[in-house]
Amino acid sequence: MTGLPDPPPLSFTAPWHYELRFPCDPRGPGIARLTLRAVLDAHGLHELNDRAELLTSELATNSVRHTKGPASVRLQWLHPVLRVSVWDMSPDLPTLPGPLGALPASPGAHAVGGRGLLILGMVADRWGGCAIGGEPMGPGGKTLWFELNLPVPPPNGTLAPALVA
Repeated sequence: MTGLPDPPPLSFTAPWHYELRFPCDPRGPGIARLTLRAVLDAHGLHELNDRAELLTSELATNSVRHTKGPASVRLQWLHPVLRVSVWDMSPDLPTLPGPLGALPASPGAHAVGGRGLLILGMVADRWGGCAIGGEPMGPGGKTLWFELNLPVPPPNGTLAPALVA
């Protein structure tokens, strides 16, 4: 309530990023999903919601389930690509039968787990990950990421529908 005018909204094509850090708590992935949906809705990226939510949920849930420390989700928009990165404190990358970013082999029919990276490979337009060294550069850990391409981007310079209303 300073009386100063609000800044103008970013154009649809302008780059942005948001980041959410959460503790090793089973509620974290749900909060990450809600945050992701709110950000994508606010920026008029509704058509990416379902795929982004599914993949973010998978990666965030694995971070909480398989590590002991905090995790974070970072959303980055570089028109027309959304990149979602999930970081956690474990430097251990998932075991894959092939190169990271390739479509992993399907788990056995009766396997309890192991389908997350298969889903990632089938739903994401691109994906990958890397281990991050520890001190002095920071806490270390790993980041897994995926990218989703906007199917039909609006004309350059237009505002997202949610911002015009």
